[in-house]
Amino acid sequence: MIRHLQMLWLHRELLWVWTAREVRVRYKQSLLGVGWAILQPLAFTLMFTAVFSVVVKVPTGGIPYPIFSFTAMLPWTLLATSVNFGVSSLVSNMNLVTKIYFPREILPMAATGAAIVDFLVAGVLYVAMLLWYRMPIYPTALLLPLLLALQLALIVGVVLYGAAGLVFYRDIRFLVPLGLQLWLYASPVIYPASLIPERWQWLYRLNPMVGLLESYRAVLLLGQLPPASLLAPASVISLALLVSGYLWFKRVEPAFADLI
Repeated sequence: MIRHLQMLWLHRELLWVWTAREVRVRYKQSLLGVGWAILQPLAFTLMFTAVFSVVVKVPTGGIPYPIFSFTAMLPWTLLATSVNFGVSSLVSNMNLVTKIYFPREILPMAATGAAIVDFLVAGVLYVAMLLWYRMPIYPTALLLPLLLALQLALIVGVVLYGAAGLVFYRDIRFLVPLGLQLWLYASPVIYPASLIPERWQWLYRLNPMVGLLESYRAVLLLGQLPPASLLAPASVISLALLVSGYLWFKRVEPAFADLI
């Protein structure tokens, strides 16, 4: 693994360049351009607000539902965008994969890098919402980079598994939208994790996004440290997926050119 990481480091400039290309291509000839990075999580937040704060009232602990939902929707959109674009990155660039040598993990990682740009752009709207609702800025917000790093570990692990798997089984492209939709409702995006019955909490916490999303809300909205009972399993699972996904990706990488 050290040898693979050294090779990736030698090609770091290519990773930056390909990430910038992903951003340009994604919004080329687009009417709203980078505005789509804001529109997507905002549209879901407005829909969830209309349903779960008017029709079905979800307890939020006194936090306005729009900011409650948007706090989780931002990192969720980062995950969904990375997976949607990253899983298909190898197959979509088959000419490069079959003709030029470079660490193939650069392609799915660049898709994740482009999603981070979207995340930062939408973060401007999030700051504006915090000011609009007069939410205090807590010192615990300094833990945000740590949570983001853990989430990126999870995302890269999932994307590497998916991108390599799609080379072997093209059915995965049809499973990704369904899987993300199910994962969304199995994560505390539109509701707090406390609504899950206690007897199912152990199973619920095996979803790493549970601990991550609840930690985002804790440090940003409540001024509290991330709940260890939720963040600990999320951290272990995320790091395990990153390491195992990367090792498996590099193991099957020599077969990509033949199969694509």
